[in-house]
Amino acid sequence: MARIDTFTGLSEFLAVADVGTFRAAAAHLRVTPAAVSQAIKALEARLGAPLFLRTTRSVALTEAGRQLYERMRPATREIDDAIEELRAQRGRPAGQLRLSVPRIALDLVIVPVLAGFRRAHPDVRVEIDVNDASVDLAGEGFDAGIRIGRFIERDTVAVRLTEDFDWCVLGSPDYFAARGRPRRPEDLIDHDCIGYRYPTAKSVYRWQFHAGKRVTSVDTADGIIVNDHLTMVALARAGAGLVYTADLVARHELARGELQPVLQAFCRPSRGLYLYFPRRAQTQPKLRAFIDFTVAALGTREAANTDAKRRQPVPRSAARHETTSPSRATRRR
Repeated sequence: MARIDTFTGLSEFLAVADVGTFRAAAAHLRVTPAAVSQAIKALEARLGAPLFLRTTRSVALTEAGRQLYERMRPATREIDDAIEELRAQRGRPAGQLRLSVPRIALDLVIVPVLAGFRRAHPDVRVEIDVNDASVDLAGEGFDAGIRIGRFIERDTVAVRLTEDFDWCVLGSPDYFAARGRPRRPEDLIDHDCIGYRYPTAKSVYRWQFHAGKRVTSVDTADGIIVNDHLTMVALARAGAGLVYTADLVARHELARGELQPVLQAFCRPSRGLYLYFPRRAQTQPKLRAFIDFTVAALGTREAANTDAKRRQPVPRSAARHETTSPSRATRRR
């Protein structure tokens, strides 16, 4: 009887679990869908348990498949990293670079950078997962993520990508012409507001304002609630109500006069977007190449690592490597 290799069928299993369909997995592996299907069936027969629930429209992991995937994926990432490090010793950075990014980072970072990065490093395949929620980088198989400075995971290394920004309340000229402008945060109760629901915690964000050293949270009349900042901006531009967001997110609309700020005396600045990653990951050639290229392309510069407990406020437009710890807002999410 022919000996069956322990790893037979596992590449096909991981590919289907990652991309969600047999056809897409086949394209990724450069084989036929039938070959993928046969490999999965043989693996299931060998393990004595179904790994996928198949319908005409979708493929989903069974409980057994989920357990196998969660045990295998971290191990395969370690194998990939070992192979990539070996390759890097002999040539250019290579392998798959998986990034978790919020939607606001697409226009600010990814689109301006990615085409040039791929031209400079064609052996690095980049996968972008667009997600506004907090993620576990290591647990979900990401090499790095991009988030606002205050929402970065504990004990990670962070590299500044953008300048700091201001939180602000924005509305369209037509809205203000019809409804007037709030003069104090308390006036918002008489205005239509567009709320933001955290994707993970599912709670609705309470707008925060500053009066001297005092911070107050305001319950707004949220006639519309969304879980995406760009959608909020688009609705505000259409006159649907006021939004509380970062000026960096709505910079184009502000520049064109499509949105106007109010209550500026009660709003405060916040830290910008950072690329962050586990400390041990920074030696990966593919990630190091992406950091260097992105920092150069965006015009930021790196500084030395700084311990989180001794960290001073980061000045505008300064780039730094730093270890971060979560704020109260991070834990609340």
